[in-house]
Amino acid sequence: MYKSLLRPLFFLFQPEKAHKVTMGLLRFFMVIPFVDRLCLAFSLGRKSALRFDKKGIRFPNRIGLAAGFDKDGKYFRELKNLGFGSIEVGTVTPRPQPGNPAPRLFRLPADEALINRMGFNNEGAESLRARLEKRPDSLVIGGNIGKNKDTPNESAVDDYLTCFRELKDVVDYFAINVSSPNTPGLRALQEKEPLQELIRAVREEARHQEADQPILLKIAPDLTQEQLDDIIEIVNNTGLDGVIATNTTIARNGLKTSSDTIEQIGAGGLSGKPLKHRATEVIAYLREHLGDEALIIGAGGIASAADAMEKINAGADIVQVYTGFIYEGPALIRAVNRMMLKESL
Repeated sequence: MYKSLLRPLFFLFQPEKAHKVTMGLLRFFMVIPFVDRLCLAFSLGRKSALRFDKKGIRFPNRIGLAAGFDKDGKYFRELKNLGFGSIEVGTVTPRPQPGNPAPRLFRLPADEALINRMGFNNEGAESLRARLEKRPDSLVIGGNIGKNKDTPNESAVDDYLTCFRELKDVVDYFAINVSSPNTPGLRALQEKEPLQELIRAVREEARHQEADQPILLKIAPDLTQEQLDDIIEIVNNTGLDGVIATNTTIARNGLKTSSDTIEQIGAGGLSGKPLKHRATEVIAYLREHLGDEALIIGAGGIASAADAMEKINAGADIVQVYTGFIYEGPALIRAVNRMMLKESL
C-alpha cells in the first residue's frame, strides 16, 4: 500500500514538507487504540530471536534508523512501533541552528536516491536531551553529535564535548559525525591529527564523567585508501568502540538522473542505491582490519532485505536505513527482520 498509494501522494509535496506530513500522520494513527501493537507485530521487530548484543548494548533487532530522519528526537516512540531496533537521533549541535537555506533536500526517483544539504538543522542539544529523558527503555537510541556551522575547526572539540555532556545520560551510544559534506570545513576533521585529538578528548571526557556508552565514528564513503587506513589506525590507537560506515557521498558517478538535473540541484550529499556498493566495500575493509571486537554499523543503499544481508555478510553488526525507508516504506523493516529470522534458524 505504501509504494502504490502513499508514496505517490507524499511525493507530490516537496521533500521537507512531505516529511512533516508523514510524521504528523504517523503520530495521529499511533494514538488510535491497538494500532501501535498491530504495527509492531507486523514488523516482527520484537521477536526474541532477533536480539543482538554487543559492546554492552542489547539491540532488539539489527535494523536501525540512521541519523537525520528524527534529528530532534520528536518521533522515536512512533518510529519504534514500526519495528526499528535502534534510532540514531541528530546530528545535534550545542546551539540551535536553522541549517542551510531551502531548497536543500531533493529526490532522484530514477536512482532511488536523495541529495541533501541540510546543514545540521536542529533545535540544539539541550532541547534534544529534554525529549530523550522520556524515552522508552525498549529502544536503543544513539546520539549523533556535531559542531555548529559558525564554530571554527580549532574550537570544534568544545562543541563535541558540550553535546556529549548534554546527552550522556539519555543515549545508548555516541556517533561522532565529522563526515557530513554540508557543514563548511567539517570533513577536514577526518584528517589524522585533528581526528585523533577530537576522539581522545571525547574519550577522556567519557572517563571523567564515568560514562560507559560506546563511542563510534561516522565516516564518509569518499575517503582514499590512505585515509581509510588512517581511520583504522586511529580506532586502534584511541580505543574507539567502532565505526558507522558510511555517510553520504559527494560523488555523482553512474546516475540515471540527467546531468542537467544534477547540476541544477547543486552541492549536497548523495544517499540511496548509488551508494550501496562503495559502502559495502568500506564495511568489509574495516571488518578485515579491525577484527571482531569493533562495533560496525552499516549504512548506505539498503533498499531490500538482500541489501541488508549484504552489509551483514560484509561485516556489519547493525544496519541503518534512511533513503531506502523513504522509497520502500515500513515493509522494508519487516522484510529485513524476516530475513534475519530466517538466518537465525
